[in-house]
Amino acid sequence: MSGHSKWHNIQMKKGKTDAARGKIFTKIGREIAIAVREGGPDPSINAKLRDVVNKAKSNNMPNDNIMRSIKKAAGEGTGENYKEATYEGYGPAGTAIIVECITDNLNRTASDVRHCFEKSGGSMGATGCVSWMFDRKGIILVPAEGLDEDEVMMDAVEAGANDVNLNDDYFEIETDPNEVGTVREALEGKYTVESAEASLVPQNTTDPAGEDLEKLQKILDMLDDLDDVSEVYHNANLPEEEEED
Repeated sequence: MSGHSKWHNIQMKKGKTDAARGKIFTKIGREIAIAVREGGPDPSINAKLRDVVNKAKSNNMPNDNIMRSIKKAAGEGTGENYKEATYEGYGPAGTAIIVECITDNLNRTASDVRHCFEKSGGSMGATGCVSWMFDRKGIILVPAEGLDEDEVMMDAVEAGANDVNLNDDYFEIETDPNEVGTVREALEGKYTVESAEASLVPQNTTDPAGEDLEKLQKILDMLDDLDDVSEVYHNANLPEEEEED
């Protein structure tokens, strides 16, 4: 999807190897730990946990793994003391990058993220240096095949959505970031919801090319490989890649 290729990256992840899926499950497990700590282990009354559980399911995380992560997070005196941290910086060609992390060691994570930036010509910046270029929105993806655009638009607006756009093979339904779970639940009975998350969406995009594009992709790949990194947002339009079998 043009502008915020995060969703394209999510689609790519689903075709990756078992090892890569294991990394995704580890990262989601940390998100579950944070959500349980903040609001308790019951998804019916903990909206943040409910959203993370749905994210886990959209990434094909087995129910047993999800329940194990919730129980571990709810256990007295067990599990790691995870903290959330956000880092901002610039990639090649001035690309704005925001890295959201969940970590049990802030010093290690800051050093690892800085290394990813600097290894390929980027640089970490101060808090707020690029976040002003992004808006936080709820984004719900619904596969478009066989659906009527007007009907989807009407149903989404009635459910509380702010906007609906057809991008490639998906309806992108935009909501208030705090309402993404409510809108998703209203649509799930009628539509297949592939993903539903609060996301940082860039106000404007860049089009890196040549060596700049190669260096940027290297930074993004290195960040994605870090266990402490939960999400990476950027404002670059990346070329489409074929999904792996």
